[in-house]
Amino acid sequence: MAIVEMRKLGIYATKNHRKAVLEFLQKIGAVEIQSPDTSDSSDTIFKSVDTSGERIRFQKIADDFDHAIELLTGYDYDRRKAILNLENTLITEDEYREIEKNKRQYYSDLLEVLALEKSIQESKAVITRKENKIATLSPWKKLDIPLNSEKTKSTRIMIGTFPLTLTEERLYEIATDGIEEPIPVTAEILYDENQITNVCVIATNRVADKVEENMRAAGYSKLPFLSHRIPIAAIEKRQNDIKEEQAKIKKAEEELASKISWIPKFKIAADYYRTRSEKYRVLGTLPQSKKVFFIEGWAEASKVDAIAKQLEEKYDAVVEIEKDDEHAPIKLKNNRFSESSEVVLESYGLPTHGRVDPTFVMSIFYVFFFGMMLSDAGYGIIMAIVCFIVLKKYPRMASGTQKMLRLFFWCGLSTTFWGFMFGGFFGDAIDVVAHTFFGVPQDVAVLKPLWFAPLENPMRLLIWCLLFGMIHLYAGLGMKGYEYLKNKDIIGFVSDVVAWYMFLTGLILMLLPTQIFASIAQMEFVFPDWLSTLSKVITIAGMAIIILMSGRANKNWGLRIALGAYDIYGVTSWLSDVLSYSRLLALGLATGVIASVINSMASMKGSGVVGVIIFIIVFVAGHTLNIAINLLGAYVHTNRLQYVEFFGKFYDAGGEPFRPFKTISKYVEIKED
Repeated sequence: MAIVEMRKLGIYATKNHRKAVLEFLQKIGAVEIQSPDTSDSSDTIFKSVDTSGERIRFQKIADDFDHAIELLTGYDYDRRKAILNLENTLITEDEYREIEKNKRQYYSDLLEVLALEKSIQESKAVITRKENKIATLSPWKKLDIPLNSEKTKSTRIMIGTFPLTLTEERLYEIATDGIEEPIPVTAEILYDENQITNVCVIATNRVADKVEENMRAAGYSKLPFLSHRIPIAAIEKRQNDIKEEQAKIKKAEEELASKISWIPKFKIAADYYRTRSEKYRVLGTLPQSKKVFFIEGWAEASKVDAIAKQLEEKYDAVVEIEKDDEHAPIKLKNNRFSESSEVVLESYGLPTHGRVDPTFVMSIFYVFFFGMMLSDAGYGIIMAIVCFIVLKKYPRMASGTQKMLRLFFWCGLSTTFWGFMFGGFFGDAIDVVAHTFFGVPQDVAVLKPLWFAPLENPMRLLIWCLLFGMIHLYAGLGMKGYEYLKNKDIIGFVSDVVAWYMFLTGLILMLLPTQIFASIAQMEFVFPDWLSTLSKVITIAGMAIIILMSGRANKNWGLRIALGAYDIYGVTSWLSDVLSYSRLLALGLATGVIASVINSMASMKGSGVVGVIIFIIVFVAGHTLNIAINLLGAYVHTNRLQYVEFFGKFYDAGGEPFRPFKTISKYVEIKED
């Protein structure tokens, strides 16, 4: 529940140490390098160097290695089988540095892989063209002369298309219209489909012009492409070409499959060039003169002295350290349980320096509410076991992924707890199995809730949900009070926190003994006279403080009281916030009801062999879908309760995350000495 204290670093060193200093900072990954303000163009001594060309070139090489890795992985059956690949490969420093010695060979191997891919793509393009040509030639297969045939010594050959359906009789009529007997014309239909008719008409030279004129008048158009081969021969030629290209593809794919052993070294190379690209990006932001350069950045206060010492001893650098909380980046520090909830806070926004880190308090309520929303012991056990196995199997996964899985592990335990409290284990699966397959009487409950069953008493659960919500909101108001006390603002603490506690608590105590509450909650509260009087006193006192002090920044007492009265109206937002916690009831009931329906459907065929098979199929499919849907719902609505209701009482985001300059590791992780 803390924000790590930061220190600002100013590092000055000679340019002959520039590369070594950057590599040192990148290796330790503990300093965020800040880009300087370049708006002052009057500085003629320190200028930045344009390194965009080198940065882009190295990033392009890294991207090419990424592409080659993805390509080769497609030919590696073992890697394709792995559904999860959540952690980087652990390598030694020597293995990483080997790339510097053999980078030309690595790059040559990369070009070989990319050339093989290019040849495959070219062959596929040729195949596509040949297939398109075959599709074009296929309607002319009945033609037994070359497609470019136009005439013989005594005849003219007309090969073309009509945009309508014709019979040979109708074609003959069109072609010979107006020609006297005997008619020296031959007409043949080659293809007829989709209002397209391909024809071949042969006429003697004497009547050829008339025949062509008749055909054009009916919509005839000459074949738009020519081939010196008979169509069937042209098709066979292209089919043979396709087989040749397919053989080329097979050979290239076999060569690619033989190179899957290159994947590990390609991963090292990809991270190496990606890291170099990042180094040149930072280098392009550094102010430097002919002989010296300057780095400005941030580091954790606990590490800054050790970093400064190494820079001064190894590279003769001059290091300045100063405190500047106003502009410092934010890094959170929490215990292992609360640390898992940092991903939730980061998605909303980090706090600024001087403000409270709500992660610890939020994490408790987050896990608590998530479990209530899902509230099924079977689902919770599955969640916890899956997350535990993945965390153990992949200890070096990315920090954000690891935190999220740890969060879901704790949420799984909470779900299991609430499931047993409410008597839910895959809904009412234990009771259904006992009744259907083991002859247990229907009126006997095998798994009884440790507390109560929400489906039987939803109003009771609603009251508890609203109570838990009120505690959550009070905790948010308490966080606001903590900030006031931290800043030694006693007046603000009393006016904006204590007064609201008094006002709200008094209203609640006044509501509990009323008939309205009794009718809703199905329970009655009878308070002694002194407590009823006390509730009214603290309500009025709290209201008076709010009215008089809420607008204390104004000297005009009329305006001040008006603003205070307006703040009193804010009690309606508290009512809506409290009612928002009814979603705990709604989602909890939804999980249980859907699970029970699934169990009922699964057991409809009774206890026979067929019934058992159907039960297993419906049970597995139904509960898999149910846990997926309600897991998403619980996650979304638990986040909403934190973001809107809890954070709305005290939290202002706006901090910039701490992003240290470090080695970029997409695939590999260097083993520390």
